[in-house]
Amino acid sequence: MRFFLDTANLEEIREAAAWGVVDGVTTNPSLVAREGDLSFRERVKAIADIVAGPVSAEAVSLEGEAMLREARELALLSPHVVVKIPMTPEGMGVVRTLSREGRATNVTLVFSVNQALLAAAAGATYVSPFVGRLDDTGQDGMGLVREIVSAFRAGSVTTRVLAASVRHPRHVAEAALAGADVVTLPFKVLKQIFHHPLTEKGIASFVADWESYRSRHGDRA
Repeated sequence: MRFFLDTANLEEIREAAAWGVVDGVTTNPSLVAREGDLSFRERVKAIADIVAGPVSAEAVSLEGEAMLREARELALLSPHVVVKIPMTPEGMGVVRTLSREGRATNVTLVFSVNQALLAAAAGATYVSPFVGRLDDTGQDGMGLVREIVSAFRAGSVTTRVLAASVRHPRHVAEAALAGADVVTLPFKVLKQIFHHPLTEKGIASFVADWESYRSRHGDRA
């Protein structure tokens, strides 16, 4: 399973990229709105330069022709841009056109297997089920990921399942166990999954033992 970072913050992206585990970035209008020092297009280009991997940038127009124009403009910003398109009838028409043009797409705001199947039928590169938002309504968000993965495998669908709206470390493990191709997660959650108390205890013990050894043997250590 590949790791994408769900943020538009350049400092977070630079730090995470240096750790060597991040393959791409997803953004959305809400995340971009929190960062005000660059224009949207400047920010997308900067992100693409940092990660040199898939960068999802969302088209916000709702009417088909306007959405298609915006999507094409976004795709021209970098060869790494993946255009995010909402799960609507107009959006799927745009996905089909972009797919025929060889442009990568990520269908966002997916909340059912049927929606995922429609996105795949339109030629989407990625489909993004929103796990946390379903959990918020009392539904099983990760169960949806499992169902989409199962349906895609049964039909030999090549569209990749990107688990989104991830809220905590357990979501990450569950996404991998469910067979998701990608998980996109906030910087905070990425930092959390590095840590385990036994790892930290083990490191402290090894360092203490090594310092004790050096104090006894000096330069011969």
